[in-house]
Amino acid sequence: MKLLKLVPDDTNIHFLKWRVPFYVVSLVLIALSWFAVMTNGLNYGVDFAGGQEVTGTFTQEAEAPVAELRDTLGQLDLGEPVIQRFGDANQVSVRVGLPEEVENEPGAATAIGERIIASIAAEHPDFRVDSNNTVSGKVSGEFREKALLALLAAMLGISIYIWVRFEWQFGVGALFALFHDVSLTMGMFALFQMEFSLQIIAAILAIIGYSLNDTIVIYDRIRENMKKYRKMPVPELLDLSVNETLARTVMTSLTLLIALVPLLLFGPASLFGLTAAITLGIFVGTYSSIYMAAPILIWLGVTGDSFVPQESVADRQERKARGEV
Repeated sequence: MKLLKLVPDDTNIHFLKWRVPFYVVSLVLIALSWFAVMTNGLNYGVDFAGGQEVTGTFTQEAEAPVAELRDTLGQLDLGEPVIQRFGDANQVSVRVGLPEEVENEPGAATAIGERIIASIAAEHPDFRVDSNNTVSGKVSGEFREKALLALLAAMLGISIYIWVRFEWQFGVGALFALFHDVSLTMGMFALFQMEFSLQIIAAILAIIGYSLNDTIVIYDRIRENMKKYRKMPVPELLDLSVNETLARTVMTSLTLLIALVPLLLFGPASLFGLTAAITLGIFVGTYSSIYMAAPILIWLGVTGDSFVPQESVADRQERKARGEV
């Protein structure tokens, strides 16, 4: 049986030939993404913007019927509710956003919570209310800041790891590629005003993981080839390394997209933002590994000598005695 090969073994695509125009396009897209974030802002979900939270327990059911609750509460015209199990399987948390006029009106937020409770109790008489609280915007704002700081810390820690494992130039390249991927993802959410919630933070972390994995595979091959072909011009060596890992990159990306695209097209609305973010991340992560992380090594002055250990005086004298020097 002949194996299916989407990418031939002898590919020789000159990726680095177009490194300057692609870099310019990427820098423009990064600038436009942050411009959209600064001007349009992000459409924060209940996790980051505050709202009304109702928690309760289904005393006669083994598991909380999350999907059924989402359909029931969707009829109340309170926006997209965030419904999650917490604690035991039969415990549930329901959060909805609050309009500005409701936040400033005493008792209005609690009344919305009572509507949620009444709607659930009508379908499930065994529902026991544990709490009906208003989550302030201040608390959610602190939560939002900590989540974004966690993303920055993850990117920085990853770059330090690559710096230690390879050379500092590789750490800079990986950090810039990750910054590119995160910027374009946030730009998409700012442009289309899609809800930005904890799910999206999880999606961005997944994008960072995928992009980093792809980048390290290419960097590892670059390091091997720099040891093997020390006299080869760096642009040609980078093209060789990218072509040698191209089959793996294409198959990995394609496998992920086979699972993501049907979920994006036919999945529930509650998962659309998460799926859209990861789908975009697959494309920009693959692109940045080739056109962001690799070309920057040329401008940072990486050469084959970076991976050759310094020869000791004793070793050099020994080679000289053998007539090798």
